[in-house]
Amino acid sequence: MPAICRHFGVCGGCTEQGVPTSHYVDTKRTLLVNALAQAGFVDAPITTMTLVPMGMRRRVDFAAMRVAGAVRLGFHAARSRDVVDIAECPLVIPEISGLIGPARELLGRLSGFRKSGSILVNATDNGLDISIVLDGEASAADRAWLVAFARTHDVARISLGDEPVLVMRAVTLDVDGLVVTPPPGAFLQPTVAGERAIRSAVMTGLPDRMTRKSRIVELYAGIGTLTGALAQRARVHAVEGSKPACAALGTAARLAGLTGRITVETRDLARRPVTAREFAGSAAVVLDPPFDGAGSQIRAIIESKVPRVIYVSCNPEALARESKWLRQAGYRVVAATPIDQFPGSSHLESVVVFAL
Repeated sequence: MPAICRHFGVCGGCTEQGVPTSHYVDTKRTLLVNALAQAGFVDAPITTMTLVPMGMRRRVDFAAMRVAGAVRLGFHAARSRDVVDIAECPLVIPEISGLIGPARELLGRLSGFRKSGSILVNATDNGLDISIVLDGEASAADRAWLVAFARTHDVARISLGDEPVLVMRAVTLDVDGLVVTPPPGAFLQPTVAGERAIRSAVMTGLPDRMTRKSRIVELYAGIGTLTGALAQRARVHAVEGSKPACAALGTAARLAGLTGRITVETRDLARRPVTAREFAGSAAVVLDPPFDGAGSQIRAIIESKVPRVIYVSCNPEALARESKWLRQAGYRVVAATPIDQFPGSSHLESVVVFAL
């Protein structure tokens, strides 16, 4: 993968540019091979890696800092809290990259931006959704600048944190049958292609012998990236810690006429994991945990002896640790799919299907 970014070597975002393509692909796939081998799955069936090209990222969290009166907007330098001021980013879609300069100018005008902040941009079906976090209180003038920025750049919605300041038009995402209105700053899979690859691997990994009356428990469901597709195969109980995400998912299910097939529960799975008893009778558990893994939630899944566990991972180290627990409980790997939706980086997404 040739180094195509002028900020390569300084910005900490894409450390693997400049690596020959064949070596890059082998190295990335090896992350999943090694993670499963460390867990004891030496000969796990691993598919060809799905490659997502540069320029496809639709969700970006820019860091910002004010230094000697000047605004830096971009990403953190490698192993540093310093912000690398960028002119453009070849990783993201053009609509987002084109806003970097104007967004920097906007921050410079805001009195509520003192030393540090962030701008999270999500590309939705109806346009860009921007959430700005400041380290000071936004003034009335600051809000006026946000409104003007949104109108000038045709931003669908602009918010201060989770508070919408201006909604130009409805912000929605069609996630395989569910039309969701995500809350400001919602987590999305970074790329559409990566999301589709994850969804495909998850659906392929479901048990063959399921009916529409079967039950799937989906953990860390977010706004419903997988929920609508899963509901086409079985009843789904979706569990998520974020109240706004659950509200968005519940509303989408109701509007789609799927209230009877999708139930939504707001629950902090780190503090109160779903118990083995609550998994009883489930055909499968699908989980997409945070970077550090599912922790004690995996223990409850193992105790339940649910026959199929589909684990979506963004951290091979956490996957290795928790896969070992599953192996010790008698689970085997029936499929593993590496997905490179973080091109130019050392990060890897994967979907691993475990069965008793």
